[in-house]
Amino acid sequence: MAAAALWQPQEEGLREICTLLDAHISPNSDQARIWQQLQHYSQFPDFNNYLVFLLARGEGKSFEVRQAAGLLLKNNLRATFSSMPPASQQYIKSELLPCIGATNKAIRSTVGTVISVLFQIVRVAGWIELFQALHQCLDSNDLDHMEGAMDAIYKICEDVPEELDVDVPGLPERPINVFMPRLLQFFQSTHASLRKLALGCINQYIVVMPAALYMSMDQYLQGLFNLAKDPSADVRKLVCSAWVQLIEVRPSILEPHLKNVTELMLQANKDSDDEVALEACEFWSAYCDVSMPPEGLREFLPRLIPTLLSNMIYADDDESLADAEVEDESFPDRDQDLKPRFHASRLHGSETGEDDDDDDAVNVWNLRKCSAAGLDVLSNVFGDDILPTLMPFIQQNLARTDDDAWKEREAAVLSIGAIAEGCITGLYPHLPQIVAFLIPLLDDKFPLIRSITCWTLSRYSKFIVQSLEHPNGREQFDKILLGLLRRVLDTNKRVQEAACSAFATLEEEAAEELVPHLGIILQHLMCAYGKYQRRNLRILYDALGTLADAVGAELNQAKYLDIFMPPLITKWQQLANSDKDLFPLLECFTSIAQALGPGFSQFAEPVFQRCINLIQSQHLAKVDPAAAGALYDKEFIVCALDLLSGLAEGLGAGIESLVSQSSLRDILLQCCMDEAADVRQSALALLGDLSRVCPIHLHPRLQEFLNVAAKQLNPQCVKEAVSVANNACWAIGELAIKIGKEISPVVITVVSCLVPILKSPEGLNKSLLENSAITLGRLCWVCPDIVAPHMDHFMQAWCNALCMIRDDFEKEDAFHGLCAMVAANPTGAVGSLAFICQACASWNEIKSEGLHNEVCQILNGYKQMLGSGGWEQCMSTLEPAVVQRLGRYGAKRRKKLIVQRQALLSESIMCIVSSTSECSQPSRIMLCRPTGNLIPYPSVRLSFCCCFFSFHGGKAAKDSKEERES
Repeated sequence: MAAAALWQPQEEGLREICTLLDAHISPNSDQARIWQQLQHYSQFPDFNNYLVFLLARGEGKSFEVRQAAGLLLKNNLRATFSSMPPASQQYIKSELLPCIGATNKAIRSTVGTVISVLFQIVRVAGWIELFQALHQCLDSNDLDHMEGAMDAIYKICEDVPEELDVDVPGLPERPINVFMPRLLQFFQSTHASLRKLALGCINQYIVVMPAALYMSMDQYLQGLFNLAKDPSADVRKLVCSAWVQLIEVRPSILEPHLKNVTELMLQANKDSDDEVALEACEFWSAYCDVSMPPEGLREFLPRLIPTLLSNMIYADDDESLADAEVEDESFPDRDQDLKPRFHASRLHGSETGEDDDDDDAVNVWNLRKCSAAGLDVLSNVFGDDILPTLMPFIQQNLARTDDDAWKEREAAVLSIGAIAEGCITGLYPHLPQIVAFLIPLLDDKFPLIRSITCWTLSRYSKFIVQSLEHPNGREQFDKILLGLLRRVLDTNKRVQEAACSAFATLEEEAAEELVPHLGIILQHLMCAYGKYQRRNLRILYDALGTLADAVGAELNQAKYLDIFMPPLITKWQQLANSDKDLFPLLECFTSIAQALGPGFSQFAEPVFQRCINLIQSQHLAKVDPAAAGALYDKEFIVCALDLLSGLAEGLGAGIESLVSQSSLRDILLQCCMDEAADVRQSALALLGDLSRVCPIHLHPRLQEFLNVAAKQLNPQCVKEAVSVANNACWAIGELAIKIGKEISPVVITVVSCLVPILKSPEGLNKSLLENSAITLGRLCWVCPDIVAPHMDHFMQAWCNALCMIRDDFEKEDAFHGLCAMVAANPTGAVGSLAFICQACASWNEIKSEGLHNEVCQILNGYKQMLGSGGWEQCMSTLEPAVVQRLGRYGAKRRKKLIVQRQALLSESIMCIVSSTSECSQPSRIMLCRPTGNLIPYPSVRLSFCCCFFSFHGGKAAKDSKEERES
């Protein structure tokens, strides 16, 4: 303390820093120059002493300058406190404590922020004096001191709540044990600010639930009930937040009080303050999401549903109302109209995510949207049971046709869309009437009714497509399709956006049903392309890409290509390499290239070269923005890599000539090692795609690719970037199939990384788990001799994962590997026979005749080995349905093959081998069985073994079908 107290600022230095900070907060100053000067000053060891002096003792200076000093100090402490001289550290801590109760609220708040940041660095043990100061402030009767201490505690609880629940040498109790009773007392304070801060602090502990809160739970709950009607809206909002958090993470605590809590939340949902009502509205989704007994909510539905419907009506001050009126297509988009866009890097095996259903997603979450989401969730829990309560209100609002009631009509249409999934059983018989009612609303005079009608129709797309074969089903479908296309050409930009999004949803559901309408669809979309502003162009690109995904090769006809490709190519040529409007166009081209397949070859060369140029220019921008003429943006690299993947998928081997004449191989390797996870993710996806169609061009740097991909599978990398690991895993599997034994140097490394994934599937990405099982199978297929000795480490977990994979060619590859493993080390697999049987039973049908016969060979071999008693004992451990499905493998499909194998089996001999010798053909040993008794864990050294025919699955990757069968 003495050393710290010796420090005093130099007047000249203090004056210079004040002048600089004054300029820093001025809106008209040269911020870049000032920032450079501040960085220069920060190199002086006592610069932060000056900042804390200004914050704490800057009497006579403006509060804005003092605040700026505090905020700059906060940022500096994060980066440099640990390396500061101890004297400076102590000085800063000692100067902050007296300011906790500063008379100016802005200064108190800034001090609380700095204290919280510093506390995260030093923790409790590094700043015992802080808690002594906080106690003194809380025990004083001075509002400034109490509020300042509570503000600092709140910020600490918000940032690192667990750090107050630790034992600390020098303190008799954990800090939270001391603070909790005091916080609960503040629930009864006459000052709203203290009630708010105390409640906010305790709410931070609901998830971590320290003993101090758990032991005080009754007092806490009683406090929440008492504060439910607090005059402060901020306090009421925090009460609602507490109930929502409790039901989400501690529902058992609420069960005894659930009826009273639900009643309070229903009342709060009608609060005059929209923020309180919004927080209360979150309760209904939370209640349903944690699977609480629905009966507890059923009695409230007659009052809850009308409340939700009332809150779904646009508020008079909703920004969407004003925006909708000025969304004419003739007005250019403003910069703030353009939503930030985030390209989703290519992920092999990913499920299609749900689109944002909101018609005005550009705006913030509000009570209207939350109420609609709550109604959606309730409909999924209670289904058609809510219709008798809901429908009279909907019909009443729809019947109000006067202009003054348009917002009520809009809310009614929104509610019809919200219940589309949950109440479809009751609504489906009336779907023609619902559609017939909605279609005229597509032409309503109010743009927000037109836009919500588009959204609502999109919610019924799946069921409309399912009704195509019903009477008038196609006529209904055609009306919807044409109605949405009409609105795609609306003059209101909000309606254009809703119509385009709705049409994309219809495209996904209708797929090939769109083919007869392709001409008129493309004409409308390209007409829109000529009139849309930048924001809606992005959505239109998505609609075009979705159309390509939906109809595939049907798009590859000259009459269609002539409609949509010339405008897209023109735009492609107009956009500079640094223009971010290129992103959605690249994504659109990716879908089109995949759909057209070889038909895209006429456009491929310039598109391919543009992608290479984009990646190269961004690599240059990363190190020298001036030379590149643009700032680095990894999104360009990700989109370009994904388009190259689309070209590889669409052109197939046709991309080989483009790859051979380019530097793609070296660029790709560089991208696979990029520090950005999404760049690596897309690069590894492209590596897998190129492995399929032109692996020969990867050969010069093959081992480097394998090593880089294998590195992504170590546990730390999987934890940090699971999607990157997923694509790396898939790419290795694709390479294995193509290069065979050349993959052997990395096999053990990869297998050692895959085994933990298979053994600990909880919480892991489902796609990663499936790809791990497939890739392991492919490695077993091509290198069974390397993997087989280690099968006991993973066989059971592997078989469990194989059971979850849908029937396709990738699963076939994995089972070829399984069969190869058993052939290479049959004795090692006998302990996992029940798991092997479950995996074999997971098939609906093995379409490959060769694989079907291989599986038959394995199972029948084990059946003969075990004898009827042993086999029946194994079958008794399986579910009856599994045993029944195994019956399909009782006979092989081809009579000729059966005869050949029976002949071989009949010629098999019992080999009597001395216990000190090894079998000369270990890969062909299916059974080790002394007369009468089964040896449960046979070794390679056998006294008795039955040698009979078995193929070597690992060779099948290169052998022809006939060779494998023979």
